[in-house]
This record gives sequence, C-alpha cells and structure tokens, in this order.
Amino acid sequence: MKRFSKILAMVALAFLYSSMGIAQPKIAFDKLTHDFGSFKESAGPQTVTFEFTNKGNAPLILNAVNASCGCTSPEWTRQPVVPNAKGMIKVTYNPANRPGSFAKTVTVMSNAENNNVVLTISGKVEEKEKTIAELYPREIGPLRAEINHISFPTIKNNEVKTESMVLINDTDKPISIAVKNLPSFIKAAVDPAIIPAKTNGEPGRSKLTVVFDAKAANSYGFIINRMYLAFDGVNDYNNSIGISATIEEDFSGLTPAELANAPVATFNTDNYDFGDIQQGAKKEFDFELSNTGKRDLMIRDIRASCGCTTVNPEKKMIGPGEKVPVKVMFDSSGKKGRQSKTVTVITNDPKNPTIVLRISSNIL
Repeated sequence: MKRFSKILAMVALAFLYSSMGIAQPKIAFDKLTHDFGSFKESAGPQTVTFEFTNKGNAPLILNAVNASCGCTSPEWTRQPVVPNAKGMIKVTYNPANRPGSFAKTVTVMSNAENNNVVLTISGKVEEKEKTIAELYPREIGPLRAEINHISFPTIKNNEVKTESMVLINDTDKPISIAVKNLPSFIKAAVDPAIIPAKTNGEPGRSKLTVVFDAKAANSYGFIINRMYLAFDGVNDYNNSIGISATIEEDFSGLTPAELANAPVATFNTDNYDFGDIQQGAKKEFDFELSNTGKRDLMIRDIRASCGCTTVNPEKKMIGPGEKVPVKVMFDSSGKKGRQSKTVTVITNDPKNPTIVLRISSNIL
C-alpha cells in the first residue's frame, strides 16, 4: 500500500512539475539500434534490452511502447523512473516463418521533453532446412507430393499438352504404382513404376507424367477428372490426383475475311436478379441470345455453376440475324440469404467465345 501511494505521489508530482514548467524528465537511451546479425530461424526468438536513464528533474513515465509488427513484442518498466534512475525496454523478435533480412521499430512515448523516441532492431534470419513433409505437403496414400492436382490452365481444342509431378516415397520399403480409371483422352505413366525405399535418409522418387489430348476430349470450357492410384496392387479411391483443363477453340487459323464474316454472339443482358423469393421457390428467366454475325452461331457448351441452376437453350445452332431464348431455372430449395450463380456459354464466336451470365436472388 505504501509503495502504491508513493507511485501515485510521484505521478502527481510529475504532472505538477510539467504544468508549472519547473522541470521535465528526459529519457536517454544507452543505444537506439541493435543488430542481431545473422541467425538461424530454428534459433527461435531473439531478445535485446535497451536501457535508459532519466536525465531530467522530474519522474519519467512511459505512456506507451508500440512495435511496428506483431512479430516484435516489447516489455518495459511500468513504474515511474525518478531522476538519474534507470529503466529498460526489452524487445523480442520472433523469426518463425520469416526468413530473410528484417528491420523493425519500437516507438516509445513518454512524458519526457523528448516524448517520442524510436528504437530499431535489425538482422537476417537464415531459413531453416525444410523437412520432407514441408517440401512435399500432400499425402497420396503412402506417398508424398508437392501438389495433388495437375492443371492445364488453357489448352486449344486441337492441342496435346504434357505436365508432370514428382512422387516421393519416404517409407522403408519400395512401393509399386498403377494408374486407374483414366478417360481415353488422358494418358499417364509413372517412371519408375516401383518407387525405391528411403536410402540413407533420402526418399525414393518417381515421375508421374500426364498427357492431355484436347481434340480427343471433344469438349470446351473447364473440365475436371480424377486419376486414381493403386499402391502394391491395392485399389483405394481415396488415393487420387485431380486433372483439370480449360479447353478453348483455336481461331488462330482464320483469315481476315473469315473473321469479318464470323458469327457474333450477343445477349440482351448478362445478369438478372430475381429479388426476394421464398425458400423452396423455383424461378426462371429467359436470356435472349442473338447472332449479329454473318455465319451460323453454334453453342459449343453451356453449363451452370450449381446443381440448383439448370439452363436450356431453345436450340444450339443460331442463324445470322436470329434470336433464341436461353431459359435459366433456379431452385431455391435448401438455400438461404443472398445467392449468386453463373451460367457459362461457349460459342464459335472468335472474338467473344466465352460469355458468363449471372443470376442472383435473396432467399427469405
């Protein structure tokens, strides 16, 4: 109780001195910067203590000590520091997941005449050596990989493309691999088909190569398939790798005259809001598709983003100057709140082959 009363008295005296202009505290640090140098991330948090002295004639109070980053945490002297006494600010930097050079600041605010002082810490974090699990985070049965999905972001409808990935065996026994359930337009091979066991701490490796034949796929837009792997002759459909592609029609061979006479797909609007509807209600809207070009417009593919939405064009071949309705039906069963769905229409319009329509609603 006596200690608390003493602190209150010093605080009151500090404010009195300050208001009368008689005296002021002055904060003087032994240093304003600290370089931790280079250290390993695995070394953990690094700490430095900045000492200061009150060189003024009144008690010094630290009002706030703020770090520039959540990775930096300060601790400081909380009680008033009388003239000629010392205090400290301890600053800790956490290097976890922060490799590379750094420079952080800690701003010290007080009632001193120099009431805003900035301290700086710096250094360089050497990245820790990553484990096999960190380098290859995806588990595929007993194996590991960097990814579990092979993507062909864009592929022309007459192209054949190849992608590959590495499979890692970090176990103590060799593992044989067989590829299952591939569609005819995707080929895959594993080399070697038997991945050797880990040796001297180094995992066995194999290369999985996937060949995607877009012409054989005979489709347009985004498609996705799954490739299943059997290990040591055992089928488990949990062991799979996704394969996706976005297939685009190749218009590069069209002449200027062919482009000038090409079909042109135009919708009367690309979005429609049903507004407030009761849950369970079914709503429909007709988008109008026009061919303002000089040749037949063909709908190559049309699909909705959700099973709750169906789309039905009146026909898929639209002559020059012709208009057809594209009916979109939305089923709100099981939905609630704001909803937004899309319908993707892919045509043989070389300048605008992919059109996205949007429907929205608010389910009550």
